[in-house]
Amino acid sequence: MKKLAKSLIFLWGVSGFTVTGCVVSAVPAPPVDSVAEAAGAAEKVSRTLWGDNVGAMDPFIDALLAKMTLEEKIGQLNLLTSGWDVTGPTMNEDYKDDIAAGKVGAVFNAFTASYTRSLQKIAVEQTRLGIPLLFGYDVIHGHRTIFPISLGEAASWDLAAIEAAARVAATEAAAEGVHWTFAPMVDIARDPRWGRISEGSGEDVYLSTQIATARVKGFQGEDLAALDTLLACAKHYAAYGQAQGGRDYHTTDMSERELWDTYLPPFQATVEAGVATLMTAFNDLNGVPTTGSAYLLDDILKTRWGFEGFVVTDYTSINEMVPHGFARDNRHATQLAINTGVDMDMQGAVFVDHLKALVLEGKVARDRIDAAARKILAMKYRLGLFDDPYRYMDEDRQQREIYKPENLQAARDMARKSMVLLKNADGLLPLRKNGLSLAVIGPLADSKADMIGSWAAAGDRHDKPVTLLEGIRAAVGDDTKVTYARGGGYEFDDTDRSGFADAMAIARTADVIILAMGEKWDMTGEAASRTSLDLPGTQPALMRALRELGKPMVLVLMNGRPLTINWAATEVDAILETWYAGTMGGFAIADVLFGDYNPSGKLPVTFPRSVGQIPLYYNMKNTGRPYDVNGVEQKYRSRYIDSPNTPLYPFGYGLSYTTFTYSEIRLDSAQMAAGGTLTASVTVTNSGARDGEEVVQLYVRDLVGSVTRPVRELKGFQKIMLKKGQSQTVTFALQPADLAFHRRDMSYGAEAGEFKLFIGGSSEAVKEADFTLLDTVVLRPAHSPQVRALPHYHSTRNPIASLTHE
Repeated sequence: MKKLAKSLIFLWGVSGFTVTGCVVSAVPAPPVDSVAEAAGAAEKVSRTLWGDNVGAMDPFIDALLAKMTLEEKIGQLNLLTSGWDVTGPTMNEDYKDDIAAGKVGAVFNAFTASYTRSLQKIAVEQTRLGIPLLFGYDVIHGHRTIFPISLGEAASWDLAAIEAAARVAATEAAAEGVHWTFAPMVDIARDPRWGRISEGSGEDVYLSTQIATARVKGFQGEDLAALDTLLACAKHYAAYGQAQGGRDYHTTDMSERELWDTYLPPFQATVEAGVATLMTAFNDLNGVPTTGSAYLLDDILKTRWGFEGFVVTDYTSINEMVPHGFARDNRHATQLAINTGVDMDMQGAVFVDHLKALVLEGKVARDRIDAAARKILAMKYRLGLFDDPYRYMDEDRQQREIYKPENLQAARDMARKSMVLLKNADGLLPLRKNGLSLAVIGPLADSKADMIGSWAAAGDRHDKPVTLLEGIRAAVGDDTKVTYARGGGYEFDDTDRSGFADAMAIARTADVIILAMGEKWDMTGEAASRTSLDLPGTQPALMRALRELGKPMVLVLMNGRPLTINWAATEVDAILETWYAGTMGGFAIADVLFGDYNPSGKLPVTFPRSVGQIPLYYNMKNTGRPYDVNGVEQKYRSRYIDSPNTPLYPFGYGLSYTTFTYSEIRLDSAQMAAGGTLTASVTVTNSGARDGEEVVQLYVRDLVGSVTRPVRELKGFQKIMLKKGQSQTVTFALQPADLAFHRRDMSYGAEAGEFKLFIGGSSEAVKEADFTLLDTVVLRPAHSPQVRALPHYHSTRNPIASLTHE
């Protein structure tokens, strides 16, 4: 089809767009040619969102900086860890001495009101100026009350519930003296071999962007000074989720277009939502470690986007520029990091060791140290720490807030919403509560440690979590018999089948077999990359053996990534994806299994048939030789010869105990003008026998572009509740900005031409309509990638002779 270039409209001032009836989505800006050109281009909104009293705060910080020595300013840029052992919180005595010497500005992994108070007392009472510490912690999906893993929360497609979960986590953590969380992780991830896919929101830009914004709002609330809020930290900036081979910490390399259209939008959205801090990533991006990238940290983040918070590194990532081969030694790495925009060093101690000398030698400007210290001091001011350094350290409040009944109920509700029904042959689920004999089998059926998954903050793994077995026993009637056998193991090298006999014995007398299988909790998260996505250990063999009994089988999955479960998808009667469901997970799973809650989750990430398909995601390109299973030509097409191209389960997929039917799509017009809005409507009917929720999803395809375009892109969604027999008209409004991308010349805009629009219950929605965009709309002009000259030397004879790339 030919593009219709009726007119070309330029709208330089546009920086965001709204999809009516859905949510706000950020539009990424392209690279800038120079810092001078971009200066002042970004509207700085954070200080407005934070409610800064500039007239009081700025003079206070000016006066404090004037009193501080260079060493004291550098100390504010230093973040060190605490520890925890069987007796409680601990800290290296040398670190305590550093706090007393004013060499530490923040501490992480310290919590409880009494312990943080003890460390704060050192900073306030033993240092010259008494500047309080900032306490950070990895509050990822709950603090004490643990919610489903982040990927599981994303499967709910429920932004209000996700924000509420972050709100509960913030309330509990703040009650234990924590000021700052290292969340949300907003990395787009399309390779399930990568363990940290569990910490994010999946593969899609639009969905991930909305969830990132919701989590920032949940953590930070309306007032940073409120005692139930935390500073949020968007991580890992940037493109960490595209690690080669799915191997954690590995290289990422991509085009500018891919970076801007896929990996940067969630970060920009958090900046626009007022996120207080950002964390650099471990990886190098296009040859430059992100911790030393002026392009990412200065040109894009601080200049183009106008970020006003502070940038913290990930754990020792400044030091790691040395083994990356980007810095000659830690001193050189320090120079690169501070000059490219890092404000705080996590655990590397290189700022404390080297910054003073670098300043005295003229290799780092004093103003740069002042600017970094100012940002950190400003966050402490916003938290009210200069008014009362101990205001978050109230043991009575801690006792009141931890594990409150309403927190536990919120965790249970979030867990139910996160579960995805993948298969339900012959309506096996929901099970009745009475008059059945149930065999509950598998290594995850009664494992408290596994229920809360990885990165579970201060969550208890021993007593608090409700297991699946406990949840089932609590749910069923007195006349239902529940038996249990572990059966097999889930360790990679587990070959022991001695437990099979017990499992087979209880299964023979059962009406239904419920299998609890998946991954051990520490097989996901950081440093947990896998080469196989199969169920580990003896689980597959146990499942096959039980299948021989011919009994109805329900597979309850507990895992932190998509798994390759082809055999189960064919042979098992029902499959429920529960991720790691959290503290109340067992109750929540039982709610779904027995029909007290109708599953409504949808996959935020594609489930492949094989690791050989990876990366596999719904919005791939069409290629010049697309494969059609019904096509005449079968050989010379973009296909595998030993597997279908299609996934096992696609993005956006999820079943319900009821059914939903969609009418044809109705457009208010077949054309969209540059300043216009196109409205698409569809009537959704609950045509089944139960009340239920449906996630109505809108996708668009740009048929011809100046660069090739994805086969589909999510542009909106609405989650609706329908009683059985009820119908509802769902309406979406699209504007040209919703169709924008980085064009061939790297300008950002929407191109005139024909589009297809799809609405349905997954990314494979079949209802479609056609429309035409009449005008090309350029939202931002083209810019070339910027490579800045900064001190980067390798010669020991002339350490500043080579001023090359970032």
